[in-house]
Amino acid sequence: MALELRHLRYLLAVAEHAGFTRAAEELRISQPTLSQQIKQLEGMVGVQLLDRTGRGGVRLTDAGETYVQHARRALRDLAAAERAVHDVADLARGHLRLAVTPTFTAYLVGPLAAELHARHPGITLDVRDMAQDRIEAGLLADELDLGIAFDGPHLPGITATPLYAETLSLVTAARPAGSDPQPPLPVADVGDRQLALLSGDFATRGHIDTYLAGHRVRPRIAVEANSVQTLTEIVRRTDLATVLPDAVTEDHPHLAPVPLEPALPTRTVALLGREHAYRSFAAGAFIRLAHHHVRARGYTPA
Repeated sequence: MALELRHLRYLLAVAEHAGFTRAAEELRISQPTLSQQIKQLEGMVGVQLLDRTGRGGVRLTDAGETYVQHARRALRDLAAAERAVHDVADLARGHLRLAVTPTFTAYLVGPLAAELHARHPGITLDVRDMAQDRIEAGLLADELDLGIAFDGPHLPGITATPLYAETLSLVTAARPAGSDPQPPLPVADVGDRQLALLSGDFATRGHIDTYLAGHRVRPRIAVEANSVQTLTEIVRRTDLATVLPDAVTEDHPHLAPVPLEPALPTRTVALLGREHAYRSFAAGAFIRLAHHHVRARGYTPA
């Protein structure tokens, strides 16, 4: 009897659910059929892969753990091969799975998606907001093609291509037309202002907290929000200040940046990928557009 792909998928489902019942439900086959298929697989490889603990529970044996790692890699590589076969060099069609950390949806993803659609309307784009650690895990699992996040320590197997240096400033509601530019604000004075900041789910918030703590400033936080759009609306209508990337402020004429002294450290925005992964023509087109966009907007080189 020859090994078939269904045997690998069945084993991975049982391993994920640690049992046959839920795995069978997910696979939409009967539990006896699933059990029989796993026994067939064990017979073909000549080793016990599952330790059946009774009461429907199972766990992987040491051999099973090793086999599952290779099975996941084999299915991932097969999926990549199928995408490569169906990829089209003229970009008449294609699909791109992109993930970004949330602040980029406020100023970067929209223009890039619009330009990609204008140039290559046959490419479908799947965009997801998620934390950077989830982006890297998704890339390694071949659930994503590209990520936009920040450079720094990365998981093994992740590659990072710098795009530009992101700068941040204190942001307030725009002053009346004709007003003199606001002079740099000493960081110590930030503690005298009430702030509306992104919530702790954002990497940007951690960057802000580290900067303020480094200068022994305890912020007076009046509002926390998990949306850049929410912050911009609050700040434009109140006397609260926030801290946002300068690129966000530039797109909102009702906001005004206030330089801090010393300035917040810049961060390197990077395109993330999986090392040695197949790069589709759609992914290549997006990467070229991203580099062109940051040059055209005059973003600070990384």
